Amino acid sequence: MNDIRNNWTREEISDIYHRPLLQLVLEAADMHRRHHTFGEVQVSSLLSIKTGGCSEDCAYCPQAARYHTGVKVQALMKIAEVVEKAQEAKDGGASRFCMGAAWREVRDNRDFDRVLEMVKAVNELDMEVCCTLGMLTESQAARLAEAGLYAYNHNIDTSEDYYNNIIQTRQFGDRIDTLSHVRKAGITVCSGGIIGMGETDEDRIAMLHTLATLPKHPESVPINALVPVEGTPLGESQRIPFYDLVRMIATVRLVMPAAAARLSAGRLELSLAEQGMCFLAGANSIFAGDKLLTTPNPEFNSDLEMFGILGLKPKAAFADKPEMRPKEKDAIHA
Repeated sequence: MNDIRNNWTREEISDIYHRPLLQLVLEAADMHRRHHTFGEVQVSSLLSIKTGGCSEDCAYCPQAARYHTGVKVQALMKIAEVVEKAQEAKDGGASRFCMGAAWREVRDNRDFDRVLEMVKAVNELDMEVCCTLGMLTESQAARLAEAGLYAYNHNIDTSEDYYNNIIQTRQFGDRIDTLSHVRKAGITVCSGGIIGMGETDEDRIAMLHTLATLPKHPESVPINALVPVEGTPLGESQRIPFYDLVRMIATVRLVMPAAAARLSAGRLELSLAEQGMCFLAGANSIFAGDKLLTTPNPEFNSDLEMFGILGLKPKAAFADKPEMRPKEKDAIHA
């Protein structure tokens, strides 16, 4: 469809972002119907396979070693434990299983070899497999693709101008480089950001502009509301009003129409009606389960109840890219 553009200007995105909220939601809902099955939501489950002890200084993150947040450092999980958790997630209704490791960057060592085996093992459950492991080189991205990785999450977090207020242990360009390596490897890209970290509306618009002008839009754009964690530099932050989240999701839907707009961190604080408005504005992906890495998240059962009330239905695995289903790959090479 000719709605897909990669030449957005900041002024154009700003005009969309600042429209009256109900008008914005109505326009986003119309765009959503043109590009997606309305009411169909992709359900992901996220597991921290290696927790805490990260050398980064991300101001929002309780897993940074330099902050005292009560998060216990845990070594990389065993493959069998991860597969068990993935099966539980699938039984709970998730079609995608995301594995997160508190690393600054991937290193070519036995831990990475184990992660590659995890990817292969979860693939056998007929789930979309996603990883978020920090920065990647081209060769590491290629190895993940070979193992069958479906998606790689690497958020840009905020605007380039505001980035150093949140993170100083890496540069904004490092984020973009990793996204480029993921795209080159043929893995789908999951990249969004966090709102509520003291940034301005202009920073939010600039963040979306960066994603919307990539050579190809991310297949998934998570929009996170900051969950303040005591002990981090942002631990005393005020929670953002839910309509800021709605405005961001609707803007994502209008400037990146084919992307999945993921309602991510901060969902626990939203009422059913507030989540319903997010879905109306174009959200069509959520994380389900009781934890989002190290912060609380709604449980599967409460989400199933919400789906029933709102008339939502879970999206099947590999619905967007059936060619990436492992069994079909095997059949091609048989």
